[in-house]
Amino acid sequence: MSIVLSDISKSYGNQEVLHHINFEVRPGEIAGFLGPNGAGKSTCMKIITGWLTDYKGTVTVCGYDISKDPIAAKRCIGYLPENNPLYPEMYVREYLEYVGQLYRVGNLHGLVDEMIERIKLEEVCGKTIGTLSKGFRQRVGLAQALLHNPQVLILDEPSSGLDPNQLGEIHSLIRELGKEKTILFSSHSLQEVSDLCEHAIIIHKGEIVADAQLSELTKENSLENIFKRMTK
Repeated sequence: MSIVLSDISKSYGNQEVLHHINFEVRPGEIAGFLGPNGAGKSTCMKIITGWLTDYKGTVTVCGYDISKDPIAAKRCIGYLPENNPLYPEMYVREYLEYVGQLYRVGNLHGLVDEMIERIKLEEVCGKTIGTLSKGFRQRVGLAQALLHNPQVLILDEPSSGLDPNQLGEIHSLIRELGKEKTILFSSHSLQEVSDLCEHAIIIHKGEIVADAQLSELTKENSLENIFKRMTK
């Protein structure tokens, strides 16, 4: 399995935000992590990527335990956080080269050129990040997540705040990337998960309430019924 969570629990003080979470994402799969705001999606993703270390349970990524072998596990991960923290004063190409240096990738200039072309950043590569639209900033975030050619992509609400045109572009990118990467992306949109995913994992109040192939969940409208119960 590309991602395995076993009995994950996380608390902030007396408040438990994740309660005995278990799920797996298979290699080459696009899995949607669905739930309302505050359900625990971002906390779970921060644990998977090694940002949060104070939790109970075990997480493995590409066979590496994120707590015991964090460097090896993180080499397998490309991560686009929910708030996409970029340096607004840096130029797009400058930023991608900086990230490439952090990853110590070979053929840096050629790789950045390839990524700019692949993620369709040509028209903005000479601009500062702070002047870009939300859609292009999300593209820059995806480019940095892909620079070191990870096997697994973790995307935390990558389409949040995008207009319909930008949404379609990001969805197309995710579909294309899903042909060669394992992708786990979070969303609070049932339609988005239905459009993009083969596998849906649904979290509510820190607990997994459904975990199955989308084809199974859509039988007799069970996916819609689960989501309606959560949002009441």
